[in-house]
Amino acid sequence: MKTDATLPKRQLGPVEVPAQGLGCLSMTSFYRQTDPEEAVSTVRQAIDRGVRLLDTADVQGLGEGERLLGKAIAGRRERVLVSTKVGLERDREGTFLGVRGDRDYIRARCHDSLRRLGVDHLDFFTKHMAAPGERIEEAAGALAELVTEGKVRHVSLSEVSADTIRRAHAVHPITALQSEWSLWSRDIEADVVPVCRELGIGIIASCPLGRGFFTGQVSSVSSLGPPSDFRHMLPRFSETNLPRNVAILTKLRSLAAQRGITVAQLALAWLHGQGNDVVPIPGTSRRDHLAENLAAVSVRLTDEELKAVADAVQAGAVHGERYDPFLMGMVDN
Repeated sequence: MKTDATLPKRQLGPVEVPAQGLGCLSMTSFYRQTDPEEAVSTVRQAIDRGVRLLDTADVQGLGEGERLLGKAIAGRRERVLVSTKVGLERDREGTFLGVRGDRDYIRARCHDSLRRLGVDHLDFFTKHMAAPGERIEEAAGALAELVTEGKVRHVSLSEVSADTIRRAHAVHPITALQSEWSLWSRDIEADVVPVCRELGIGIIASCPLGRGFFTGQVSSVSSLGPPSDFRHMLPRFSETNLPRNVAILTKLRSLAAQRGITVAQLALAWLHGQGNDVVPIPGTSRRDHLAENLAAVSVRLTDEELKAVADAVQAGAVHGERYDPFLMGMVDN
């Protein structure tokens, strides 16, 4: 077996993992058209570079994301931690229908995910969002059953409130919270992060590059992908808001230049500096971008630099919500 490279370690609850994971969202859907073979090669190179946490979801490509990841890890299962999500429903055309957390749904979707991934257990199974008024105790109970049956190793939540985390954790220990956290998505810092740390729950920072914004490659709506690119639906990438948001990059480019790194690496290094319980999972389907992202792990920002980076992206400077009103209604419940 090929020996994995070594990355610094972080703690997600009781689980020690390398400091950076890989998000697989862009490999099959949501953004630009991708090359499936390059995506598979990217996953395999990530594993060889020491990445263990690989994250997908059943809604990514309507199951195709899990199938692609399953192909990529074939013969490498013992070297990775497989993470997938359940609860956000889409119809056959890809339209978002809402969020579900009922027991039968979670159990059925777990079995579907296991089959598509070609594995006998999930290392992390994440309840994706929570509908307003949702009784999270039922979902947590269903996830606990799957742990008892050996189909799931660790339970995690995504994009939920501090109160929901407490209620779920009372039913079954939550190992990690996976929520969007980046320089322009910092809502979880006020209440959610403190509760996670109080309860010993690790934090998986998804979309740490602002869905590609902090790569500097999205300067106008025309630089997005085709009409199917999910970002066309997001207010921050609208014709009105995106040009104003691009101004955010000016100070960051200057700070990055002082360190001789890219803005993307600066944004990731800032997250790495938020604590040893934080694991960013930047997504990419290309090996060159993977290499750039992993290089950020070795960047150590001083306290003064961390403050300067955060100050460069004031909350009031970000124009537009993260999602459209429908999906925003499923966040922080």
